Amino acid sequence: MDFIPSNLPIENEYPKLVRDRIPELIEKQGKTLQTRILEDDEYLKYLLIKMIEESTELLHSLEKGNMQEELADVFEIIYAILKVKGWTIEQIIEVQKEKREKNGGFEKKILMLKRLESK
Repeated sequence: MDFIPSNLPIENEYPKLVRDRIPELIEKQGKTLQTRILEDDEYLKYLLIKMIEESTELLHSLEKGNMQEELADVFEIIYAILKVKGWTIEQIIEVQKEKREKNGGFEKKILMLKRLESK
């Protein structure tokens, strides 16, 4: 699968968390870059920032036709967050089930147009 850049401004905002081999791949192109290793206490913050970036790219994948690639990126971040927090996917699925039972899922495709205030 070839990487399809989104060309979105968020994709080029720095500092940003990148996959482990990205610096190596950029340097092979003859380019230089500046990096540092994140401390444990800031790693989670940058994972969450990366989730915003990848979610934005996922939204734009409708136009680019690379939804599986972008969804895989979102899943990679979820996997990293689970590892940092020491959680399992099964724990998250259980919370998901509880929320679905309480609030429903998204099967009915309901779009809320406005929330009116009570009198």
